[in-house]
Amino acid sequence: MKLLISSLLVASAAAFAPAQTSRASTALNVNELELGATEPLGVFDPLGWLETEPEAFERRRAVERKHGRVAMMAVVGTIVHNNHIVYDGYISPSNNLKFSDIPTGIDGFFSIPTAGIAQIVAFLGFVELAWLPASQYDGDYGIGYFGTDIQDPEEKARKLNAELNNGRAAMMGIMGNMVAEKLTGQTMYEQYAAGHFNPFSDGEGFF
Repeated sequence: MKLLISSLLVASAAAFAPAQTSRASTALNVNELELGATEPLGVFDPLGWLETEPEAFERRRAVERKHGRVAMMAVVGTIVHNNHIVYDGYISPSNNLKFSDIPTGIDGFFSIPTAGIAQIVAFLGFVELAWLPASQYDGDYGIGYFGTDIQDPEEKARKLNAELNNGRAAMMGIMGNMVAEKLTGQTMYEQYAAGHFNPFSDGEGFF
């Protein structure tokens, strides 16, 4: 089961990376300005930045795409951990701390030893600078969609739109989950198990 979960997480990371794109549009003429402009909002630019700061659009789209990918993986990880699916063994043998000892939810992060957090930060730095560099605004790291380069422009645009919109939903979802945990004092699993879907009640039942 753990191997399956690990494989799914790796595959999901690959799935989030779109296929070949250029700085303004993809090789298959998928316009970046049109991506994400889906109904009912269309082009959502309440501050008018597309008009006043058009040169910054590319970076902001890249930031949105990357944050969406991170949030999608965070949502999957939250669901997996809240169902108590964890690795066997120790996260820190020197502290006699097992993976199963780490609490679910956002508070679990603060149970990770300092050395473990330092390793996570170092790995993320490597990813940002060398493996999947943040300076590559098109978000194409040669991975494709589950290893496949999509050739049909309509299918490519549909999948890129799905990635952006799912990423937006995931960003709202993971932030909402963290806020709900702090407001209720319950993890996602505990809230569902108690039928507690209102963050402003006492956690006893649906409302």
